[in-house]
Amino acid sequence: MSFRFLVLVAGALLSMSACVSSKKFKTSQQDYAKLQDRYKTLETENNACGEEKGILLRQKETLEREKALLTARIKELQEQIAYLKDNNNQALKQLESLSVISTQQAESIKKSMDNLGIKDAYIQNIQRQLSYKDSLNMALVINLKGAIGNLEDEDINIKVDKGVVYVDISDKLLFKTGSYDITDRASEVLGKVAMVLKNQPDLEFMVEGHTDGVAFKGSGVIADNWDLSAMRATTVVRLLQTKYGLDPARMVAAGRGEYRPIADNSTKEGRSANRRTRIVVLPQLDQFFKLLEKQ
Repeated sequence: MSFRFLVLVAGALLSMSACVSSKKFKTSQQDYAKLQDRYKTLETENNACGEEKGILLRQKETLEREKALLTARIKELQEQIAYLKDNNNQALKQLESLSVISTQQAESIKKSMDNLGIKDAYIQNIQRQLSYKDSLNMALVINLKGAIGNLEDEDINIKVDKGVVYVDISDKLLFKTGSYDITDRASEVLGKVAMVLKNQPDLEFMVEGHTDGVAFKGSGVIADNWDLSAMRATTVVRLLQTKYGLDPARMVAAGRGEYRPIADNSTKEGRSANRRTRIVVLPQLDQFFKLLEKQ
């Protein structure tokens, strides 16, 4: 009896030991699975941070290059002004030393020198205004790129050219082929653009429709590429007004048709680049002319 009892006790102990080990093993497996999920999450977040860092670095490099160009241009103009002043001063001294120059002539030259100083201040004022305008344009471009997000998308191009901000969006993103109906993705992109423009109430802009050189084959209200480009432009401004609340008095809709190509229409790639809708932020010329009138 005692031997059988000992066997039963030993069996029970072994069974309890196996159960405890199995529970620990399952717990360890669950902990390991949680760690794996956490690792994948952190890895995904790290990759996203790396992409955002790359975008910001590229934006920084672009701004630094443009700043260097502006600084060099201002320095060049300042050197030209200093050179002209120096030459005029020397000429005046030489003339004053000659017996043939009259007092009236000398006074006239001095007045010319004074006028040169006024013009110098005028030029510097214009430079400040242009620099301020360029800074506003760059801030607008950065805000637009930040709002849209995917800067590598070949269907969207945001740039500053000769002091004007352009947003080019390809027709395959905005419209169906041969149509002026807005796609769902286009509505999302235009909503992001509208959000930035709405925060700049003093800016006016023009929406231009562009097509390639292939003749439009359709019927109904659209007769040709010019009609198609104009309908697409009015569709975009109407969406910006009705869905996103932009003031229609700030917008202009224009159809350019096939007459302002940016690439060769004889190639497939060129035609694809030419089919686009362009948002042009209009320069505030009235303010610039008012500046000129004050001088």
